[in-house]
Amino acid sequence: MVERPKSVLMLGGSGVAGAGAARFLRQWHPSLPLTIAGRDLGRAQRLADELGGARAVTVDLAREDLGSAEGAEYSAVVATVWDNRLNGLGYAQRHGLPYLSISSGLVDLGPEIVASAQRSNAVPILVGSHWFAGLLVLATLELAREFEQVDGIRIGALIDDQDLGGPAGLAELERWSALPAAGFVRRDGVFSWIGGAASQASVASVDGTVMPGFAMAYPDVPSLALATGAENVRFDLAFGASASRRHGDAPSMEIRIDLDGIDEEGKPYRRGYYVVHPKGQGPLTSLGVALGVERLLGLRDEAPARPGIHTPESLLAPAYAVGRMLEMGTIFRDAATGDPVEAMFAANAGK
Repeated sequence: MVERPKSVLMLGGSGVAGAGAARFLRQWHPSLPLTIAGRDLGRAQRLADELGGARAVTVDLAREDLGSAEGAEYSAVVATVWDNRLNGLGYAQRHGLPYLSISSGLVDLGPEIVASAQRSNAVPILVGSHWFAGLLVLATLELAREFEQVDGIRIGALIDDQDLGGPAGLAELERWSALPAAGFVRRDGVFSWIGGAASQASVASVDGTVMPGFAMAYPDVPSLALATGAENVRFDLAFGASASRRHGDAPSMEIRIDLDGIDEEGKPYRRGYYVVHPKGQGPLTSLGVALGVERLLGLRDEAPARPGIHTPESLLAPAYAVGRMLEMGTIFRDAATGDPVEAMFAANAGK
């Protein structure tokens, strides 16, 4: 008899990122049971009813047992809210369950990494607190495939100030804004904290509008630096009206990715790209979470992830992630010409 799969426990599952991820998982894997854990049981229940094959619960992240009903069994724990006491992680480790978190800033990752390392052979842990739960790193790595050597990566993100997310997302922004104002970069091969004038930046929107921004401390910086070998990596962030909203449409998410290095002929090479989603940041973060869950559990004809600490780029194939991004409406364009770059992705697939 085939054993029925156990449910994925989604902490914060009725929030923007969690609900979107649950919908992707239901679309891709109709028989996968889901447990939607939220502060508002009614809201969680409405989502569970919409999804089918799901149930709604409330949890208490202040408790080591999460307030979970006795006898509850899960296949994974997914934290789309800040697991500030690491009780979700501890629960996963004690019960032998894969764990994914997305809400720890770079300065918050220390305790999470230490707790993971202390029991590194217990379960697979995906540290996914990157932009869009790792999708931006994966997209950048796929774009970088046309380089023989990558020397510099600069990312400029524009968040529309009318697209700041739900209550959990707003709480994270408030928490991060209360931290000392410093960005984290790799400069000439050295990882450094920068502040003051050095942290200030300009971020260019897709319509050419330039907005003031500042360097941020995101795990995307070390992930990209170490995955590519680039000696200069920086991530800048700006808030304001996106190009789509300035032109009368809904707020969109805009990312500018600039790469420089050496091409296959050994010549200096520089390219810039825009990554845009017309529905803002929520769908991309949800997609990143869903891809992480899928990979941790081995739901796509592959073995489940092995125990240990993982980052998105160590588990997920960039080409597959970009394919899913295109599938759900993400737009990739050459920054110089405005032309779409899907043909480049198709060429990469043949390499």
